[in-house]
Amino acid sequence: MEGGAYGAGKAGGAFDPQTFLQQPHTVLRMVSWVFSIVVFGCIVNEGYLNRPDEVEEHCIFNRNHNACNYGITVGVLAFLSCLLFLALDVYFPHISSVKDRKKAVLLDIGVSAFWAFLWFVGFCFLANQWQVSERQNNPLNEGADAARAAITFSFFSIFTWAFLAYQRYRIGADSALFSQDYTDPSQDSGTPYAPYTNEEDDTDTVGTYQQPPPADAFEAETQGYQTQNY
Repeated sequence: MEGGAYGAGKAGGAFDPQTFLQQPHTVLRMVSWVFSIVVFGCIVNEGYLNRPDEVEEHCIFNRNHNACNYGITVGVLAFLSCLLFLALDVYFPHISSVKDRKKAVLLDIGVSAFWAFLWFVGFCFLANQWQVSERQNNPLNEGADAARAAITFSFFSIFTWAFLAYQRYRIGADSALFSQDYTDPSQDSGTPYAPYTNEEDDTDTVGTYQQPPPADAFEAETQGYQTQNY
């Protein structure tokens, strides 16, 4: 797990592909990316069919085109979101500002939670429409495996995106950035230093002791005086 404020201590480091691919959020994002491909791929390829006496094709999910459109739309947008945030993850170590790193991680948390909700709605929608589909509309049971795969991987996507949001949240919760006392070093104006004092200036001027002049000084004053005998 990244240390500091969202890994700010590692900002500016060289990109290591092996380390990047081994990170939990990278693995989860790539798994979510694959799941989105499966969902919209199954619906696009085998999600539309028609009866032998019809020409127009209808959605395999109870002939409800909204169900197919929802699955394709969510799958394609989730696919693009995964690519976008994978690119952001690659660029993330080069972000030196803690505030920008915080915005990136919070955006990741919000988007991941939002897509988990959309996949939950999609799973419920597709599963319900598949359950109420009439047998006579698909007598040959065509595309049944694709429909079940779309429903299954929609269900799996709920947990991959939700766990991705939770995993990214833990990075922020364990960092100093959620603390109100944390200060961005780059925004700090600098810690004032204590004024320099010279020990030689700290002399006590009161009651200083003065050494008496040497005795030689008195001898020098009396050398010119001579006694006279009367």
